Amino acid sequence: MKASRIAAAGAVSGLAVLALSAPAFAHVSVQPEGTAAKGGYATVNFKVPNERDNASTTKLEINLPADQPLASVMPQPVPGWKAEVTKSKLDKPIDSHGKQLTEAVSKVTWTAEGKGVEPGYFQKFPLSIGALPEDADQMVFKAIQTYSNKEVVRWIEVPQEGQEEPENPAPVLELAAAEDDAHGAAGASDEKAGDDAESAAQNTAADSSADSGSGDGSDTTARVLGIVGIVVGAAGVGYGVLAGRRRDSGASA
Repeated sequence: MKASRIAAAGAVSGLAVLALSAPAFAHVSVQPEGTAAKGGYATVNFKVPNERDNASTTKLEINLPADQPLASVMPQPVPGWKAEVTKSKLDKPIDSHGKQLTEAVSKVTWTAEGKGVEPGYFQKFPLSIGALPEDADQMVFKAIQTYSNKEVVRWIEVPQEGQEEPENPAPVLELAAAEDDAHGAAGASDEKAGDDAESAAQNTAADSSADSGSGDGSDTTARVLGIVGIVVGAAGVGYGVLAGRRRDSGASA
C-alpha cells in the first residue's frame, strides 16, 4: 500500500516537473544552419512550435535588431505561407560591397495561406542574413506569434546572463568567432605545402638527372665488357682450332 502511494506521488511529481518545464521548450527560437560567424553570412531557422491545443499559429513576425542592421535579408519560400519584407530608413548608412545603404530590412512577416501550424506541430522559417556584426557575440530577434483565435504572444524579453530564463524569451542567435584567422592559417599551410611540393619536384628532377647519368655510365661499361668478351671468345676459338690441327699433325707422323 505504501509502495503504491509512493509510486503515485512520484508520478504526480514527474507530471508537475514536465508541466513546469514544457514552456521552456515551446517558445520561438533561432538556430543557424552550420555556423553563424561574425562578419559572415548565414542561413538561420526560426522554429515556431504550436503551444495551444485549440488554435493554430497563423502569423509570425520577426523584428531584426535596429542597432545591428543587415545589408542582406532574404526569406526562403515556405509552402502555405506568404512572406513580406519590411524595410526602414537607417539612422546611419552602412557599407555593402562598396555601396552606401540608407535603409535595411527591419521586419519579416509570414502569414499562413491555409491552416498554419496546427496543434502538435512546429514549423521552420528560414532566413538568409548577412553580413553579421563583427563586434557582437549575439543577435536578439523579437518575435510575435499570432494564433487563429486572435491570441498574440510576444517573444520579446531579452535573456540575461546569470539569470533565469524569462517567461517570453526572444530568439537569440549566438555568433561564432570570425573565420578570417582560420582562412589565414589555411593559406599559410597551402603556401608551405606548395613550397614543399616545389622542393620535392626539384629533388626528384635532380635524382632523375643523376640516375640518367649513372645509367649512361653503366651502358658504356656494359658495352666495353661485351666487346672484351667477344674478343676473348674469338681468341679462345682460334686457340682451340690451332690446338686441334697440331694434334692431327702429330698423329699422322
